[in-house]
Parts: sequence; structure tokens; C-alpha cells
Amino acid sequence: MHELFHIVLVTIETLICVALVGGLVFWAIKRSNEPAKNVFKILLSLALVAGTVCFIRWQTGRLGEGLSLGNAGLALFITGAIAACGICLSVIWTPGISDWLFSPLTNALDGGREPPERKPFYSIAMTQRNRGRPQDAIREIRRQLASFPNDFEGVLLLARIQAENLADLAGAEATLNHFCEWPGAPTQQVAAAYTQLADWQLKLGQDAAAAREALRRIIARFPDTEAALQAEQRIAHLSDAENLIQVRQERKNIALPAGARNIGLLDSTEFLKPQEVAPGKLAAAYVKHLQAHPHDTEVREKLALSYARDFQRLDLATMELAELINEPKHKPKEVARWLNLLANLQVELGADIATVRATLNKIVERFPTLPMADLAQRRLARLENEFKGLRGSASVKLGSYEQNVGLKYGKPRRE
Repeated sequence: MHELFHIVLVTIETLICVALVGGLVFWAIKRSNEPAKNVFKILLSLALVAGTVCFIRWQTGRLGEGLSLGNAGLALFITGAIAACGICLSVIWTPGISDWLFSPLTNALDGGREPPERKPFYSIAMTQRNRGRPQDAIREIRRQLASFPNDFEGVLLLARIQAENLADLAGAEATLNHFCEWPGAPTQQVAAAYTQLADWQLKLGQDAAAAREALRRIIARFPDTEAALQAEQRIAHLSDAENLIQVRQERKNIALPAGARNIGLLDSTEFLKPQEVAPGKLAAAYVKHLQAHPHDTEVREKLALSYARDFQRLDLATMELAELINEPKHKPKEVARWLNLLANLQVELGADIATVRATLNKIVERFPTLPMADLAQRRLARLENEFKGLRGSASVKLGSYEQNVGLKYGKPRRE
């Protein structure tokens, strides 16, 4: 019974060892770049080891008892056979073992044996386009897109050639629409595609309405995002482009007033200087524009500066800048710039140091890990010196304005 248990135990241990060795060998062969070669090396090694073991067992049986010259020579012969087998195994496996040991270091330097990432190449298509062969370029791009469908670089290049080289704006629009309708299209790429389409509609198609429609697609698909906010700002500035397109289409002759004669003999040329727009009219124009396009950050910032520097109304300027600062979709860099601008206006218009300090502290609180927080802390450290410099400067008497002319429009409503 004891012998049977011992045999079973040895058999189980042998099977476990064989399974582990076999699994290790199979894993190594599977990961290797030359599996057939490694299988041959394993079979050759097994044959060498088996042959050496059989040879040693055969020669060991020929050894006699006691010390003799024959036994010493035979033992030396057996030792040489073992050494020869070891040398052959080392020749077979040393390169693989050394590669396995040092591969972590070499992989960190040369990238290892991982195959390079497959990606499309458009250099041939770009060369064909530069040579004035747009059709050949399109064929090459479509060949690449057949292997890498919905690759944004290729789609945008194809649409650019259609629009700019072939004057096929409808084809370019269809190409971009096909990509944008793909459910997996990333937000940034879709926004970039529609923005590029709007630019082509303005520049090539002279169609501001079509450009506005392309930008509205961004707002409809990605509402309450940074991409939608940027599209709204572009739409707010389309009116200027639309007016320019209308002027180009009408091509009317513009009558210019006659210039001053004998200008060198005049006592004064002050009347020739361009007349500046009255601050009240300019601010009223900004207010009217913002009522139609409340997300136009450029105009709102100009209105805040007009309130502060033309009308000395820090409260109204603060209200406008607060609209920009509290908008969550704006980038941290822009928000920090507006907070610094508000601090500048507070300093210029005589706010106390505590108010300015609270404004700058908002940068540190909202963006503690960004570089603008460090800049705000540096300014906070020298804020008292900034105020001391203002106290030493000469005071300037400012003109008086009717404070609320054209400015009372309440809190801007959001779309």
C-alpha cells in the first residue's frame, strides 16, 4: 500500500512538472517571432539530452569495481560526453536566454519587438496634389480610407481637395457630412469639420447663411459644451462677413467726398482728423449686439472696458466681466485673464485693496494647480506696492457724463 501511494505521488508530481514545462514551452513558442525554429531547437535539445543520458547509462554499466586505469579513462570519456552535450545546448539556447534576460532594457531603448502601429500615409496624395493632379490625389486618399475608414486626417484632406482644388463645395460638404454622421466621430473632430465647412461656405461659396447653418449644427449636436460656445461666438461675428459679401455682390460705386485743397497752406488741419465715435453711441451699439448675441465674448469685454474707462462705472464693468468669468465652458486661461483685467480696472478706478485681493484670490482658488495661480500669487505679494505707486501718481480730473445713457439694459439674458 505504501509503495502504491508513493508511485501515485511520483506520477502526479511528474505530470505537474510536465504540464508546467509544457505550458512554459508553449507560451515561449507562441510569443516568439520564429516558432518553427524554436520547435526544432526544442526537439534537437531533447534528442541531445536523451542520447547523452542513454550513452552515460551504457558506459556506466561498463565501469568495473575499484580504481583502475580503464575506469579512470572511461570516467573521463563520460565527463567529456556530458561537457559536449552542455556545449551544444549552450550554443542552441544562449542567444535566446540572453535576449530574454536583457529584453526589458533593450525594449526600453528600441521599442522591443512590438510591430509598429498601422496607420494611413497621405504623403503620396499630398505630393500628387502639389503637382496639380487632384484626381490622382483623391484616388490615393480613397485607397487609404478603404483600409482606415473614418480617418479624420484623410477625410479632411479629401474634402479640402474637393473644395479648394476642384471647386466642388457640394462634394466637400457631402464628404464631411458622411464623417460627422458616423456615431463614433469624436466631438472635437466633428466641430472642426463643421467649422472648416463654414469657412469654405464664406470664402469659396460667399454664402453666410450656409456658414451659419454649419455652425448651428455644432450647437445642436453638442449643446452646453465648449465647442457650442465657440460656434455661437463665430455666428455672432458672421454679420460683418455677411455685410462684406453683400457689398461685393452689389459692386456699387461709392461716392467719396472731395478732399481738402491746398492742404499745405491751411492754418490748421484738425478738421481733417477722423471723428471718434461718441462713447455713448459705441456702448449702445455693444449693448444692442449683445442682446442678439449674448455669447460674444469679444464684444462683452469691449463693453466692460467702455463702462470702466469711458463712464467710470466699475459696477457695470464688473457685471459684464462676471458674465464671462462665471461661464463654466470658458477655458481657465481666458477666465484668469478676465479676472486679472477686472483687478486692473478695480485698481484704476479706486477700489480698496481688499476688493482687488479678493478678485486675485479667485484665480488661486479656482485654478490652484495651473501656472496662472502662481502668477496671481506673485501679484498678490506685490499688491501693496502697486497701490503705493498709484497714491504717488498725480490725480487727473475726469469729465462728467450722463452715467446711464444707453446703458440701462439689465442683466443680459441667455439663449
